Amino acid sequence: MRIVDVSAFYTPFGGGVRTYVEAKLRAAARFGHEMVVIVPGEDHQVTKRGPGAYLVSIPSPQLPVDRRYRYFDNERMLHATLDAWQPDHVEASSPWSSATMVGRWQGAASRSLVMHADPLAAYAYRWLGGIAPTRVIDRCFDSFWRHLRGLGRMFDSVVCANSHLANRLADGGVQNTETIRMGVEAGVFSPALRSAELRRSALAGLGLGPDAVLLLGVGRFSAEKRWELVLRAAGECGRKLPVGLLLVGHGSKRQKLEMVAEQYRNVDVLPPITDRADLASLLASADALVHGCEAETFCLVAAEARASGIPLIVPDKGAAIDQLVEGAGTSYRAGREQSLEQAIARFVNRGPELQRAAAVRASRPRTMDEHFADLFARYQSFTPERIAQPVARIAGGAAAALESLPEVALARSGARLS
Repeated sequence: MRIVDVSAFYTPFGGGVRTYVEAKLRAAARFGHEMVVIVPGEDHQVTKRGPGAYLVSIPSPQLPVDRRYRYFDNERMLHATLDAWQPDHVEASSPWSSATMVGRWQGAASRSLVMHADPLAAYAYRWLGGIAPTRVIDRCFDSFWRHLRGLGRMFDSVVCANSHLANRLADGGVQNTETIRMGVEAGVFSPALRSAELRRSALAGLGLGPDAVLLLGVGRFSAEKRWELVLRAAGECGRKLPVGLLLVGHGSKRQKLEMVAEQYRNVDVLPPITDRADLASLLASADALVHGCEAETFCLVAAEARASGIPLIVPDKGAAIDQLVEGAGTSYRAGREQSLEQAIARFVNRGPELQRAAAVRASRPRTMDEHFADLFARYQSFTPERIAQPVARIAGGAAAALESLPEVALARSGARLS
């Protein structure tokens, strides 16, 4: 197949979606498919990323609330780009306007909506969850539910990475909802990467000795991640217990989080770690991963922490809890700082080393290749075998970018640009 992913959440600055997209670009050829990822960018660009793998950007404005991201705003240009690539299957990865654009495209390809975001949990439930039950909030946001139900009719499949989200969408009347669990990159994360020296150094930087407990938080610094709650809970625990927390990441809330961290001696906010090997070493060397967000659709970092053989302290809602192993960590009531404080204390009092042993025994995770095998097989079930047609043109200025490549590698036709 030629699969085109209209990836609205992709940014070159990192994050879970970029990690996923990069893995998919590498994996497609191994399964005999082409992969074209269309992203919102500064200008027209086509970058060959491997055999039959292309990253295509089309000019798009910056997102006002986070200028590291851009958003699709030109439906005609997006449709022309899809026409030019002539896909067998099209993915949309955002439940916002770009999914509607893909749904309205008149091409013959089958199509799927991959739920890389859960806006209701990230916003509506987070804002109003303390004052109203979920069923009342859903009634207040019925217009968005109608939008989701409309998308369910536009797409052959609405793919979720966790069954909690899939069941909630199905219960809300969204058709064609199914669960295809994601995975982690094979060979990167392992308990064997644990370093006593790295752990000792990290604790020393927090003014703590090697007998203290090292907690780690990793992710984008945005409001729905609830990192302020995590910092405060860990900071307060540190007043009574030998506990330290390192928070690693980047985003629009960095300055505020740094101000919170300054109130406590046992927590610190660090820059993002872009080297995957370095991140894998730090994960394996921590005593537990702490996460704050109940709106995760997969929670890649929780899966990576599980593969690293460390326990988890996670909210009782959302995808992170899917990775919680019995005897290797604990959960807390989502969005409740006091509940997280109690969970951290519970983790410490139960013995971190005993729980890490349980985590190591359960550290064989589902891999990303296993995820892609299931995902691509599902796409093939929608798509009759046909010979891919050559790419004759690409809309607007992207033609010049394409012509700079010697050929567009087409899996079955091998056609060259005319």
